[in-house]
Amino acid sequence: MRTIERRIGLLFAGFLLCFLAIGARAFWLQGVQGAKLASEAAYQQTEVVDVPGLRGSVLDRFGNPLAVSEDAKTIYATPYQVKDPPQTAAKLAAVLGLERGAVLKSLNEESGFSYVARKVALPAAARVARLDLPGIGELPDSRRTYPQGDMAAQTIGAVGEEGQGLTGLEEGEDSVLRGSDGERRIVNDALGEPIRLETVKEASDGEAVKLTLDPAIQKKTEQVLGEVGETYAPKGATAIVMDPRDSKLLAVANWPPFDPTDLEGAGPEDLMNRATGFNYEPGSTFKAFTVSAALEEGVVTPDSGFTIPPSLQVADRTIEDAEEHGTENLSVAEILARSSNIGAVEIGQRLGATRFSKWIDRFGFGRPTGVQFPGEERGIVLSLDEYSGSTIGNLPMGQGLSVTPMQMIAGYAAIANGGTLRPPQLVEQIGEEPVHEPVGRRVISPTVAAEVRAMLEGVLEAGGTASSVSVPGYALAGKTGTAQVAEDGTYSETKFVASFIGFAPAADPRLLVAVIVDQPQGEIYGGSVAAPAFGKIAAFALPYLGVPQE
Repeated sequence: MRTIERRIGLLFAGFLLCFLAIGARAFWLQGVQGAKLASEAAYQQTEVVDVPGLRGSVLDRFGNPLAVSEDAKTIYATPYQVKDPPQTAAKLAAVLGLERGAVLKSLNEESGFSYVARKVALPAAARVARLDLPGIGELPDSRRTYPQGDMAAQTIGAVGEEGQGLTGLEEGEDSVLRGSDGERRIVNDALGEPIRLETVKEASDGEAVKLTLDPAIQKKTEQVLGEVGETYAPKGATAIVMDPRDSKLLAVANWPPFDPTDLEGAGPEDLMNRATGFNYEPGSTFKAFTVSAALEEGVVTPDSGFTIPPSLQVADRTIEDAEEHGTENLSVAEILARSSNIGAVEIGQRLGATRFSKWIDRFGFGRPTGVQFPGEERGIVLSLDEYSGSTIGNLPMGQGLSVTPMQMIAGYAAIANGGTLRPPQLVEQIGEEPVHEPVGRRVISPTVAAEVRAMLEGVLEAGGTASSVSVPGYALAGKTGTAQVAEDGTYSETKFVASFIGFAPAADPRLLVAVIVDQPQGEIYGGSVAAPAFGKIAAFALPYLGVPQE
């Protein structure tokens, strides 16, 4: 009996200990760690994902889309629910056009959620849905498309995987274009099966940005620039077309082009908008500003005569013209038409260093133009106290300073429109609100502007440096430039920048075009490389804009 009673007592004690242990464990889990475990369970059963707002469109001046966002899908996986990862990866890769290995990697991630593919077009997403693959789901998304292909690609820019602007206006106007992201919560049951999709925060769409670009002129300008690229194989090139009356940009083209949907295949040179990002020495195109300053200061008139020797010594520099000649007499108008370096320096010497420095600043060089584009370069300009004895032998003919194409066309617009310098305008409207036209300031008098325009006509007449360029029915004016590339503290003998900036009709300009070609091969001169491109653009744009013949 005692043995039986002892065994019953031991058994009871064992049951009691087990009960106490279970009770202690239950108290620990529910009382002490209950909140923590509940939180972990909720975390394992829910996933919160971002839902981007639809990005605003980029439009041309007529409201046609240049960049738009369209509805798309994100394909995602709940890895531990995928029944057969290798087979699932093979099916998804075939439909989505992806590498099977990359898809398989996303299916094998040690998490409750992984991206398989983002920004998938709706037809492809529908094919994925029809496969009815365990562990594979989809979420709302959007994708950026460019209806006009690579037209104005460097100007419009590109967006990243998260829908953020990375380059161009996509970056510069990102705060306007990019809406606010929303959030959605995926709720799974205890077995990990999705049971509902909850909206935590609604997404809101971005606003549209309307540009001043004219699609027909942009297309023609890019075509002409492409011909320059094919013929002369330069390092790069840009062309800008503007209405000088209000400084609205009708075209901003770059060569070579790039595909905004393939950022991985583009390098820094491809992405750069050379119109605002290319610093170069302007060469002879700068002589129009030298002459404008001298006329405004009253030190010359268009008919003032200069004796031009075969060479001119300025401090330690010997100045020569592009073509050898004996001593000759030229007027200011002839100096500009024939692009005499010696004549330009002699005009600059009459101005003197102090006044010349003032006029460089007055025309806006050394600072951004204020065009609505991110990362605009400012060029490089010496301050007056940095001048050396030879500086006045460099600057008047466009050496010893660097500029951007946008600064040059802004300066020429002041000559073309009667003397007012204003920021070029690229963005015309944001959402429903028009952007106010930029306010300008007078830099030269209408009289001086008219005198310089008349002198620039001589560049395209017999004896001028661009005499082979003409557009029937219109008087043209402009200036050629052929500048050596500065490198390693000296000037290259083999690398040049060929340029031409011109306008029409010469007396009352309605069209202004700048063409800048960086390091063309074979031919190097602005008159033979860049000026014909100007002629082709003008021959199309003038009648297209309804500019009457003279």
